[in-house]
Amino acid sequence: MGRKAKYTKQQKVQACEDYLSGRKTAIQISVELNMGKRGDDRVRKGAKNYRANGHVIFDNKSTNNRYSKDFKEMIVKEYLDGLGSSCDLSAKYGILKDDTVLNWVKKYNSHRELRDYDPKPEVYMADTLKVSKEKKIEIIKYCIGHDHDYKGTADRSGKSTAQNSRA
Repeated sequence: MGRKAKYTKQQKVQACEDYLSGRKTAIQISVELNMGKRGDDRVRKGAKNYRANGHVIFDNKSTNNRYSKDFKEMIVKEYLDGLGSSCDLSAKYGILKDDTVLNWVKKYNSHRELRDYDPKPEVYMADTLKVSKEKKIEIIKYCIGHDHDYKGTADRSGKSTAQNSRA
């Protein structure tokens, strides 16, 4: 099932064009589009991202963006070296939320590994496993013991796809 955007691509592009040209303020656009609290901040961030990357940032996507470990580390190092704020770097590299950059920095500074993102939707969309209580406990212990590696745990349990997990 795809994602449904609250605003059309045309509305987003028009909002950015209006803001960047000075025809409207971020607050005016936020009110017109009924964006709610902090909508003006979203308009400003969207316009900055639009200016850096063009209209493609508003293309509908059916999946999350995939970022490699090396890419994440490069962004974090640029941030720590003072080569840009989280907002600047997210706009420069087409990362939709600057919070994403800040989360990578927090992980890096906490000495937690920045991992490749390789989503396996079947892990998140799978039906409930029909196994005994003992097997569930074993699966949970394995998952906890392996840094909450859900995908690896699902693969190990033999229930790596939603179709396979149906009883």
